[in-house]
Amino acid sequence: MRQFVAERNWQQFHTPENLAKSISIESAELLELFQWSEPSNIDEVKDELADVLTYCILLADKYDLDVEKIVLEKLEKTKAKYPVDKSYGRSEKYDRL
Repeated sequence: MRQFVAERNWQQFHTPENLAKSISIESAELLELFQWSEPSNIDEVKDELADVLTYCILLADKYDLDVEKIVLEKLEKTKAKYPVDKSYGRSEKYDRL
């Protein structure tokens, strides 16, 4: 992705703020596919999901963050908030378990 962006001189536009905005915009486009019913075209879902992931990866890269590491660290925090014995099959927020 770095090469792709560099070849187009797009890094000048990739401020953290712009990347965060782009994540939100692309997430909304993904959500729009589900607005009235289950999407009929999985390729559209794949494309919008790829856009969201791309901007997330670019933002992580901007801050020199290891995507796998931060996801695993967050998963550990989430495990502590939602222990299996209290959260299994339930959708309540952790403070209501």
